[in-house]
Amino acid sequence: MATARIVIVGAGPAGIRCAETLVAAGFRPILIDENRRDGGQIYRRQPAGFTRDYATLYGTEAAKARDLHESFDRLRGLIDYRPDTLVWNLTPGQLCCVSQGKHSTVDYEGLILCTGATDRLLPIEGWQLAGTYSLGGAQIALKSQAVSIGHSVVFMGSGPLLYLVASQYLKAGANVAAVLDTSPLSKRIGALPKLLARPGVLFTGMKLLAQLYQAKIPVHLGIKPLQVLGDSASGVSGVRISTARGETLAVNCDAVALGYHLRPETQLADLAGCRLRFDEASSQWLLAVDEDGRTSVSGVYAAGDGSKIRGADAAEHAGRLVAMALLEDLQQPVDAGMRDEQRHALGVMDQFRLGLAQAFPWPSAQAKDLPDAAIVCRCEMISAGELRRTVSEKGACEVNRAKAFSRVGMGRCQGRYCSQAGAEVIAAAAGVNVQQVGRQRGQAPVKPLSMLTEEVSP
Repeated sequence: MATARIVIVGAGPAGIRCAETLVAAGFRPILIDENRRDGGQIYRRQPAGFTRDYATLYGTEAAKARDLHESFDRLRGLIDYRPDTLVWNLTPGQLCCVSQGKHSTVDYEGLILCTGATDRLLPIEGWQLAGTYSLGGAQIALKSQAVSIGHSVVFMGSGPLLYLVASQYLKAGANVAAVLDTSPLSKRIGALPKLLARPGVLFTGMKLLAQLYQAKIPVHLGIKPLQVLGDSASGVSGVRISTARGETLAVNCDAVALGYHLRPETQLADLAGCRLRFDEASSQWLLAVDEDGRTSVSGVYAAGDGSKIRGADAAEHAGRLVAMALLEDLQQPVDAGMRDEQRHALGVMDQFRLGLAQAFPWPSAQAKDLPDAAIVCRCEMISAGELRRTVSEKGACEVNRAKAFSRVGMGRCQGRYCSQAGAEVIAAAAGVNVQQVGRQRGQAPVKPLSMLTEEVSP
């Protein structure tokens, strides 16, 4: 048994395949995950006692979900698995963790971050009303608790997840009021050469869209979101949009799921001192890694959507590849043929990623057009107007300086849901490229946490 202390953070597709590769090489890695069960977001397992079958729960991804879960079940006795554990900070060689309110530290010699991604959001006027969710939140409600976020749900945003979650709700018997996509059809047609890098995945996406049309769900492309309708007392009552033809349309609903692709969870890598780079295709900051998953910090590696958004299939390949990179750095033998196979697969998937970014672009102009009264930061209830005044009155043209003046990004979400949109508002107000505005630096704790304290007798 190899003795190097290796820690993997995240038990999704990348983390599980990484652990599997390390176990095969004679290691017993520590696998830490904040969820109670393995699978990550896309293959999230249902709670104990729930009996929905794989086809019902995962749809077209049922076979892949089953395979990953069975792989983990075989691994469980061969790894040090620590579920329900949040890594909230790190220092060189040591992680700070909390589980059920109890704090602990974990030392490491090699750290592999498979932290995944969360929803990428742009504000819309009224999105602070009760009944507004992210696409990922809507999906978790369905997978974990078999409930819909509302009686009548609108799905709005852009990207494959928009159609996947809407289709999952349709299959579960929920009432889908409409699917509203900011991307026009012309963008998808233009992206076809890149999307054909994975024809099977493209066909699956087309089938999801066909299912929505067949069920007579209203699907509008090239829309501009205007407002989530409702009030603070009763929450969401509808949405108002501008259609591709320039007509104003209102859709009644009691819940809205929003999302524009995903953003990587880079906070731990940032705290470790890893370099990030600006990705022009997706217009966001990504972790800078080499083709095998090495970061700029020795002994720290990354794989899956936490480093580059390429989806679950790519995460499995990246998990195997990053494990081999670590083994190479430890002077352990690796299968060169298997390594080249993973690299080739990821090259194809990266081409598809670029196609998705072209077909479903991040609508940065939406942030520029936000009315001053619209809320940007839901945690601190900071409006677009307040953020613009930090630029015009205080000269805060950099995102962390604007955060200090306005409190955007200081709430419970630590900027997960507002920092990228806030950067777009700042860039538009300052008349500069969003890359010049920079990115919000990671801060500990990376997520809200609770600590148990002992009462001291007087």
